[in-house]
Amino acid sequence: MTAEAVANRFDVTTPGGRVRTYADYLWNDHAYLRLGFQNAHWISDELVRTNQPWPHQLADWKAKGIRTVVNLRGGFDASFHALEKDACARLGLEMVDFTITSREVPIRERVLGAKRLYETIAYPALIHCKSGADRAGIMSVFYMHFRKGLPIREALSQLDLKYLHIKQGKTGVLDYVFERYLAEGEPAGMSFLEWVESPMYDPAGMKADFRAGMIGSALTEKLLRRE
Repeated sequence: MTAEAVANRFDVTTPGGRVRTYADYLWNDHAYLRLGFQNAHWISDELVRTNQPWPHQLADWKAKGIRTVVNLRGGFDASFHALEKDACARLGLEMVDFTITSREVPIRERVLGAKRLYETIAYPALIHCKSGADRAGIMSVFYMHFRKGLPIREALSQLDLKYLHIKQGKTGVLDYVFERYLAEGEPAGMSFLEWVESPMYDPAGMKADFRAGMIGSALTEKLLRRE
């Protein structure tokens, strides 16, 4: 299917397009699982992390004071993105796309981009991925460290099972990034930012070194089918 065909398929400006978009969102994006469970957590008085919000949930967040919605998923040709973009426009929310992955070591520019993001967006803000567990987790670590000034050891608590993050699977590569800093950068007297900007920060090398546990991988890849 061409990009133009996908865009027309998820054209929410027509009744038929809106029905097709919601049907795809409900089933293919597993949105029915998020009707009663948002995995939402205010991690400060200005930032909340959550899973993919429905349009009516975005209206609820707007009523709670949210000004900016940060989509961490990408998905520019997906039904969820079409619905979210439309809802934010109608509600007067600023929507920001900041794509990050859950199974890769973020490249240096992505880490620095996260720092800039938190320096420039309007608060209160909401960040979300699909489940609110992994990509929202690493971005919450960045937020706690870069904006709130927490040491990495403390900020790392944002990657935790209570947020549904599973360290033992392939998504554990996100934890591994910070573990490498604590093992290499911190003992060398480097701040996290200095380490990221140094030749020691090697995303490809870290990814090659990381090995996911078989049990955790089976859980995240086969059962939960995380993005």
